[in-house]
Amino acid sequence: MKTIERIEQYNEVIQHGKVIMMFTADWCPDCQVIKPILPEIEEQFSDYTFYAVDRDQLLDLFTAHNVFGIPSFIAYENGQERGRFVSKDRKTKEEIVAFIEHLGERDE
Repeated sequence: MKTIERIEQYNEVIQHGKVIMMFTADWCPDCQVIKPILPEIEEQFSDYTFYAVDRDQLLDLFTAHNVFGIPSFIAYENGQERGRFVSKDRKTKEEIVAFIEHLGERDE
């Protein structure tokens, strides 16, 4: 998973193709629980590019996008937000997969 370092980078990468942003932090125990399964999810949904956004480095970005719980996910396609899985609750692999699969259903 690639890492977003600056707000400008975030704004640029969401403009091109299918992108999923994972909002996270090193100190977040729920984020650490799902970390080992993320490569499997990335492989399963290879039509998306996945990025990690660290809360402590980019707090203004979290606030601007109303992300108050982590881990959380926002999906974009060519600059348009396609969906979000944002809450303070722990996410399971099945929930994350279902969220991404539902994004594809919106095209039909």
